[in-house]
Amino acid sequence: MDELREDTRTGPAGQGNWITTWGTAQQLARPAEPGGGPQLPGPPDDDPPADVPADAPAAPTKVSAQTVRMVARTTVGGTAVRVALSNSFGHAPVRIDAARIARHDSGAAIHAGSARELTFGGRDAVVLPTGAQIYSDPIDYDVPAQTDLVVSLYVPGETVTPTTHELGLRTAWLAPGDQAATRNLRDATGFQSYLWLAGIDVLARPTAATIVALGDSITDGAGTTPGADAPWPSLLARRLAARQDLPPRAVINMGIAGNRVLRETDGFGASALARFDRDVLARPGVRWVILAEGGNDICFGFMPGMPDSERATAQDIIAGYRMLIGRAHLHGLRIIGCTLTQFGGTFVFTAESERVRQDVNRWIRGSGEFDAVVDLDAATRAPAAPTRLRTEFDSGDGIHPNDAGNKAIAEAFDLELFRE
Repeated sequence: MDELREDTRTGPAGQGNWITTWGTAQQLARPAEPGGGPQLPGPPDDDPPADVPADAPAAPTKVSAQTVRMVARTTVGGTAVRVALSNSFGHAPVRIDAARIARHDSGAAIHAGSARELTFGGRDAVVLPTGAQIYSDPIDYDVPAQTDLVVSLYVPGETVTPTTHELGLRTAWLAPGDQAATRNLRDATGFQSYLWLAGIDVLARPTAATIVALGDSITDGAGTTPGADAPWPSLLARRLAARQDLPPRAVINMGIAGNRVLRETDGFGASALARFDRDVLARPGVRWVILAEGGNDICFGFMPGMPDSERATAQDIIAGYRMLIGRAHLHGLRIIGCTLTQFGGTFVFTAESERVRQDVNRWIRGSGEFDAVVDLDAATRAPAAPTRLRTEFDSGDGIHPNDAGNKAIAEAFDLELFRE
């Protein structure tokens, strides 16, 4: 990764360190029509699967002759900026005829005079090849930390299926025609997902670095208040920013609701093993990865009607962890393991599924194979019922922490882990 950082220290602002200040993991948009999307066996009474938020807004599945405008909050500031666009899960190449970055005002509006054109190899239009991720040309642009930026993309007439991050938790908009440079969109329709927008990089201080939070829906922020920027990676970023004695540390959220370490599930993103290179190693400036995943490997296997082949043992999950640890260390990254939080009271809870969780957590705490361990189980469990979330941390489904629970998770991290 040192070689990657050295190669990217070019651009209009001269000396510095290119790091990812904001990012999101990519998925294929799930069809909204009846019968579309993943066919997962459901629990009794048609409740949603344990790791799939019932009120998660659906991403648009088709875009044609429209402008998409999305808001992203920086975690570290810089003097120049570039944007990463991804067609990792698209079925066909996607043409972007106009792209702009600006400061967010309110609603679908940007601050007057803040918009700058993004170019790609010197051109104002670009074709995203199938499976590719590309970067815009860097531009001088003052980017403070904890600032809402807006990226607007115009997709011309052909109908395309977007690569998306479904659980966006920030309102985005689709509007007819090319309105990428428009201050306030006309006839816009709101939704809460990211389309094609994979990351925003800044040219930061030479000591700056990025922390990647790789996880499932708990990392993604399911159960938190939309628009409040309350997922624990965001709260961890604000804790780090408040420590003036620490170098700048960006935190990017690579959580995907429903994600698993070992297996891919249609509509819920590639497994952690499959996406590690794209979502962790390819992020400029990455120095640490926080692994907070494995609960779905247990929960999915205990869903009613799920075949035995989908059931993961503690040994299976541990083997997956060891492969991810090896990948991180091969590239000089430090990897922090997080214990699995509770799902007692959900329909997937049994004595056997709890035994698997406890076996995995014992290994995380005691194996010494992670560079550090953060005990999220201890931070969130109910004292009188340790298989359950604390009542004040429960978003209402027994598995996803609310804003207060995410705050407790963020506060469980010793910030000294990220000093060097």
